[in-house]
This record gives sequence, C-alpha cells and structure tokens, in this order.
Amino acid sequence: MTRCRLLFACAAVLLAGCVTINIYFPEAAAQEAADRIIDEVRGAQDAEASGAWLHFDRKKTSGLAIAAFGFLNFVVPVAHAQADFDASSPATRALEQSLKARFPKLKPYLDAGAVGLTAAGVLDIRDRNAIALAQRNTVRQLVTDQNADWEGLYKEIARVNGHPEWVGQIRGVFAQRWVAKATRGWYYRDASGAWKQK
Repeated sequence: MTRCRLLFACAAVLLAGCVTINIYFPEAAAQEAADRIIDEVRGAQDAEASGAWLHFDRKKTSGLAIAAFGFLNFVVPVAHAQADFDASSPATRALEQSLKARFPKLKPYLDAGAVGLTAAGVLDIRDRNAIALAQRNTVRQLVTDQNADWEGLYKEIARVNGHPEWVGQIRGVFAQRWVAKATRGWYYRDASGAWKQK
C-alpha cells in the first residue's frame, strides 16, 4: 500500500512538472504593423503618426477559455504565450525612411503596370516594355534597392522580436497587406506566379 502511494506521489510530481509552452506567431499584431509601415512608406494620409504605436500587447485569454481548460491545465499545465510583437528599432526606422524616400520614384511604374507586387512581399518588373528604354536600368536598380530594404526590414522585425524563424511569416503578412492596400489598377503576382490586376 505504501509503495502504491509512493508511486502515485511520484507520478503526480512528474505530471505536475510537465508544462507545455506554445509560442505562436502574433499575426494580428503583425498585420497592424504591416498596415502602419505600408501607409508610412506610401505616404498615405490616414497613416498613424510615425512612431505613435510600434509595440503591440499580447491578446489576453478570456475567462471562459480559462474555465474550459482549467481541468486540463490542472492535470498538464499549458502556458499559452503569444509573444509581444515589436516593429521598432533604429534599424527598422532607418529602413522605413529609405523605403519611403524611394517609393515616389517607383509609384509611376506601379501605376503604369510596369512594376508589380509579388507574393514574396517584394516588387518585380512585370512589363519592361512599359518602361522607356532609357529608364530601364534606373527602374531595375530602384526595384533591387527597394527589395533589399524590404528583405532587411522583414529580417530586422523578426530579430527585434527574438524570433528569426518568423521572417517567412512576416514577409507573407506584408505581401498580403500590400495587395490589400494596393491602388486599383496595380498588378500583383499570386503564389502560383500569375499576374493579376487589382
């Protein structure tokens, strides 16, 4: 009998020590950051003041959810953690300013359909024939430089958040938000590689 109690006590201690921590990508906060940054880069009138909000609080678990999982958490505690999402650092602000400064030079080519958005969250030349021969090298360099800054921004946001593995997810959120915010008539390339006009 004593042996049974000892085994039961050991099992209870081991079970109580089992904690699973699930940290997941904070997509809603990433979308808010993407919207703010895209508006800032485009110079949109409705953009929030630069730097007004750069840090997002985690979502709180509702009381009902806590009650529903209370028993399970008692048996095997699960720590749900959505990491705070921060899109602010000196490097991100510098990249945003670089993107914003270059955007007015690219906008006419986006408007004309010569340059389009991609599913990778960068730009690509869609129709080089829509670019005057004398401007092709300039536009190609603008696209290359803009894409380098976007890639740098995605990596820096992931680094600031302490999750370098989030780069792909951050890129995907920005790509989706760019298409959602694209001006009517702009082109975008979907995941299959097909160009579509908004």
